[in-house]
Amino acid sequence: MLLEIKGLRAAYGAFEVLHGIDLHLDAGEIVCILGNNAAGKSTLIKTILGLVHVTAGTITLRGKRIDGQKPQRIISLGLAVVPEDGQVFADLTVLENLRMGLYLRHRDLNLDDALERVFALYPVLRDRRTQKAGLMSGGERQMLAMARALISDPQVLILDSPSMGLAPRLVHRQFALLRELNERGMTVLVIEQNANMALALSHRGYVLQQGEVVMQGNAKELLKNEQMKLAYLT
Repeated sequence: MLLEIKGLRAAYGAFEVLHGIDLHLDAGEIVCILGNNAAGKSTLIKTILGLVHVTAGTITLRGKRIDGQKPQRIISLGLAVVPEDGQVFADLTVLENLRMGLYLRHRDLNLDDALERVFALYPVLRDRRTQKAGLMSGGERQMLAMARALISDPQVLILDSPSMGLAPRLVHRQFALLRELNERGMTVLVIEQNANMALALSHRGYVLQQGEVVMQGNAKELLKNEQMKLAYLT
């Protein structure tokens, strides 16, 4: 297993939000985490990244525990996240934002090669490389957030609500790119509210409800599941 979470409990102070989460991600998979608002999806991501306190359980990356480590260390080990709403450094240029994506990686990556790789995926960013990120459209900021994550060549790409706030055509383009990246070998963890699109993209899925996994399985089987249809696919 590339990423494994066992018995994970996490809390904000005395308030426990995750109640014994078990899930895993194998190399080369796309796995989606589904659930309504307040299900614990974003908290799970923050906990994986070391931003929320783990009170019990373990998180391992390639068999080595990462729970309890600082976020900078966790990211340096090969995780990259695309935050919801395409959050970027608004006062920095496109190029400066992309350089930030390499800042925490310890292994040697050639900046020019890495830039060419992401510019090939998002040609518009090459044209806008000297523009302040805060002046870009929502769709362009989402592209930049994706490129900033991908420039580090991560072992696991984590996306928090990639469809949020985007026009349908941009959502379809985003998901098509994720499928293409996965076909090239990228391992992807997607947190989404759009269950239909996420399951159509993914190999497997987990459903969270009030901080617990209430359903899991093959994505195609979940799409056909009657309980799933009633709760999330209508």
